[in-house]
Amino acid sequence: MVRTRRIWVTAAAVLALVGGVSGTTAHARQAPAATASDGRLPPGWHLDQGRQAPQLVWRSGRRVPMGDARVEFRAAGRLLGVPKPERDGHTFRLGLDGSRTGALTDLQVWSGGRRLDTRPGAAATAPSAAVRPPAPLPANAVDPGRPGPYRTKTGSYRLKSVRLPGFSVPVEMQAVVVAPTGISGARPLALFLHGRHATCYAPHGGSDDASGAWPCPAGTLPVPSHRGYLRDQQLLASQGYVTVSISANGINGQDWQAEDGGAQARSSLIRLHLAHWADWARDPRHAPPIIREAPRADLSRVLLIGHSRGGEGVNRAALDSLYPPPAGQDGYRGKVRWHISGTVLIGPTVFGQNPVPDVPSLTILPGCDGDVSDLQGEVYVDGTRAVSSGRALHSAVYVIGADHNFFNTEWTPGQAQAPAEDDFFDDPDHPDPVCSPHAATRLTADQQHRAGSAYIAAAARLFVAGDDKVRPLLDGSGRRAPSADPARVLAHAVGANRGAGFLPDGKVTVTGGRLCSAVDPDPAVACLGGGTAGVSPHFAQWETAREAGRHAIALHWTSAGTPTRIRVARPVSLSGAEALTLRVFVPPNSRGTALDVSVTDSHGRRAALGRVRADGLPGSDRTASYWARELRVPLAAARRAGLDLRSVASLDLTPRSGSGRAWLMDAWGWRPGTPAVRAAGLPRVDVGRLTVDEGDSGVRTYHVPVRVSGHGTGRVRVYVVDPATGTAKDRLVTVRPGGHGIDVPVEVRGNTRYGADVPYDVLVKAVHGAVVGSYLGGLTVHDDDPAPTVSVTPLADRVTEGSDLKWRISLSAAADTDIGALFVPVPVGSGGTELSTKDVDPRWLADASGADPAPERPLSQVDGLYLWLDVPAGQTHLDVTVPTVRDQVAEPAESVTFQQADDDGKPLPGGLTLTGTVLDAS
Repeated sequence: MVRTRRIWVTAAAVLALVGGVSGTTAHARQAPAATASDGRLPPGWHLDQGRQAPQLVWRSGRRVPMGDARVEFRAAGRLLGVPKPERDGHTFRLGLDGSRTGALTDLQVWSGGRRLDTRPGAAATAPSAAVRPPAPLPANAVDPGRPGPYRTKTGSYRLKSVRLPGFSVPVEMQAVVVAPTGISGARPLALFLHGRHATCYAPHGGSDDASGAWPCPAGTLPVPSHRGYLRDQQLLASQGYVTVSISANGINGQDWQAEDGGAQARSSLIRLHLAHWADWARDPRHAPPIIREAPRADLSRVLLIGHSRGGEGVNRAALDSLYPPPAGQDGYRGKVRWHISGTVLIGPTVFGQNPVPDVPSLTILPGCDGDVSDLQGEVYVDGTRAVSSGRALHSAVYVIGADHNFFNTEWTPGQAQAPAEDDFFDDPDHPDPVCSPHAATRLTADQQHRAGSAYIAAAARLFVAGDDKVRPLLDGSGRRAPSADPARVLAHAVGANRGAGFLPDGKVTVTGGRLCSAVDPDPAVACLGGGTAGVSPHFAQWETAREAGRHAIALHWTSAGTPTRIRVARPVSLSGAEALTLRVFVPPNSRGTALDVSVTDSHGRRAALGRVRADGLPGSDRTASYWARELRVPLAAARRAGLDLRSVASLDLTPRSGSGRAWLMDAWGWRPGTPAVRAAGLPRVDVGRLTVDEGDSGVRTYHVPVRVSGHGTGRVRVYVVDPATGTAKDRLVTVRPGGHGIDVPVEVRGNTRYGADVPYDVLVKAVHGAVVGSYLGGLTVHDDDPAPTVSVTPLADRVTEGSDLKWRISLSAAADTDIGALFVPVPVGSGGTELSTKDVDPRWLADASGADPAPERPLSQVDGLYLWLDVPAGQTHLDVTVPTVRDQVAEPAESVTFQQADDDGKPLPGGLTLTGTVLDAS
């Protein structure tokens, strides 16, 4: 068994634009060896034998619960990839193919904006004193969290399991239904989808016995995650909604292998259930009993509620219901017989960062989320700006003190059937000032769930029932639902009756402040530079280290009175608006930031609109508390001053506090109300993946498969990733159905030398007038040459102590990739004496295993001792030495045997061996 580490393939990735204009041609080059700069990997990391390629392995000292955020390996800030989790909950493996080469320096493990591999003993950041929760907002005139007049009935159904593209094991079709009783006529349908959690548990076991296996092994039971929203279902059913919560354990157990994290599979599952509901609504005679006993579901009024990866799943289901996906990627083949009126996304993932622009949405952001801790779900709001008409309301509510799991009772300790835990891991020696269980800002599980129920009901009442009286709870108007008390829930929004505005992503000029980039490795360019404690949901990272087209405006002042001016390239119209609404955030725990707001029209007339004040959210270095509050100033003063509100050229923000920092996300003309929304006919882009053989000779050109369907013309941003460096180049591309706007050819030069597979990744993000389904794809060049055989020749396998044992690893032919094998020490045969830790050079022992010689023990008993033997690309042999030391102790001949190991570091039967004997020097 051999291992590969790097590839030498002549290739080019060209981004061709409409009209035949080509982008930059990037040629892949031989990458350096995948080792740390000093030849050693950090504690917890090692390179392991892989069947197709070497694997980078990280083992956590504590169990990493199965969650929704992806675990990511990074090196020097560059994304290496998403590793495969092992069932033990501690081990993660990433195959090092041709795109994941390079020096493995500064290795880190991240998940949802949180680093997982903090080294034991590392100094913890001393927490700052957190402010107490903000004062309660005024109560809204209508409280949607109060139960309705109807009694409810609960039941369940189980249908035949389904096969979904890319998944080898069928997925269950199972759900729990809660419906109102004593009501006539068709009722709107609310469908819930849980997120990614453990799939199976041992009834009498602990958290270590929970796993992501599917189907569940003997002696274990499925985790009933879909039953965790019964309280929310009962509230909605009491208000007249038919509700269903579907199970997705079969997806959770397999989605690690899906490039999109399972979003398309979850969409397919949702729409398969909706298709059955449409059948049952037309003819209930063959429906499950609970469906026959419930009011008929009105499929023209559907609300989708998704938690975590379920949130991304319902977003994709809404997209797929409007703009059909490619048939080969989809598990649903029928017609769309329903209308999605809105979505609720609870602590959601957004790996694709392509929200549906024309379906209203509410995103619930838990302030103490320990799973999707960067609160990337904010992109469901920010990412819709300027993509379509902007008439759909996209709201985010920030729930101070809420964690990720407690919105689902089956993920809540003391309420769940399976083992459950608080996902915000708190260090007892360094309790978090905001999110530790006893912090003044932290909610209990029941308080959190009650708040979640109230705001789910608010979305239902606004998006489905069309009751504008609940809008102030969601659109940043500064009202609260008393039924959610004592939770502090803050809201902001884009869309609905917001008109033209000042958007940093557009063509703007900034003076007195800085136009900053949401995602950039350069601290001088990034909105939140190095040294910032905590993160911002607005700047959640995507797949690339640098992103174009995502900006904010950063203000930093040391004295009051110096304005920051934002001038737009084309004047905007605020005519008809009642107020100017700004989304602004200030550092967590700060107080008293005051900004004067003024506007100037294109004729030079200026008017002061008023003063806004902002306090920071409660935050720590472990929270995503740089989140924008919505601040409004009336436009009455501008009208009195005679400004031409049809042509406003600039916006000024003048600090009135002594010093401080603030960030402006955007500013809009605003008036109350919720307009009707009609989805625009837009082109949809889906990137596929093609795998081709390298071939033995010649040069072949292949094209990354990209499908553009739908209607109209739009713009997207296309990123082409260099497989050698991991860096991406981007271009704005105009797309239309049947067009060839996105053309990424890859040249592949064949040869007969063994190498690694090389993926050429392409990513797409919507900019204007388009939507994106499958955002990540590309072309993978499969090396089709046989691997060289490996042999071992002893060079000095019987030496006197103080000399080096030496062997030669030889290849039958040179390869275009590093070829290596892993060897581990095994006990010597019966009757022999084994070489010990005090018989070898202590520096060699430390380098090979990190172990100390004392206490003296046989080498086969040293934990973590292995030999990673690597023949560099282009070479045919490698000499291996084990240095021994001379001592003054008379002892018999001692032996050592290193056996080739498998993927798990266990001796490989029939594998190569390195055997040597050391003789006493006395």
